[in-house]
Amino acid sequence: QVQLVESGGGLVQAGGSLRLSCAASGIIGRYGMGWFRQAPGTEREFVAAIGWSGGSANYADSVKARFTISRDNAKNTIYLQMNSLKLEDTAVYYCAADRWGRGAQRANDYETWGQGTQVTVSS
Repeated sequence: QVQLVESGGGLVQAGGSLRLSCAASGIIGRYGMGWFRQAPGTEREFVAAIGWSGGSANYADSVKARFTISRDNAKNTIYLQMNSLKLEDTAVYYCAADRWGRGAQRANDYETWGQGTQVTVSS
């Protein structure tokens, strides 16, 4: 089973950008991968996902056209490029792996989760 470690979070002003990375301990070439986030007092929500081949990228409406998910299977790493950040993007961001390769939007479709990285957007 792969293990996932997120990095790249931090404090950024509204309108700024961050790139999150998720490094896997094992080979993720056949895994679907997703990003989710959770703000205090809220449920974990879907952000973006990508299928095992790099296709089937899909996004939550709230981040569409601002965030881009990508993967580098040679490095066993996925990324989330976040542009035009808003205050409401503040959350802990988690990456997740789905061994069926789907790039799904439901958290229950993922078996493996990272520990999360904090993203804070300030005004």
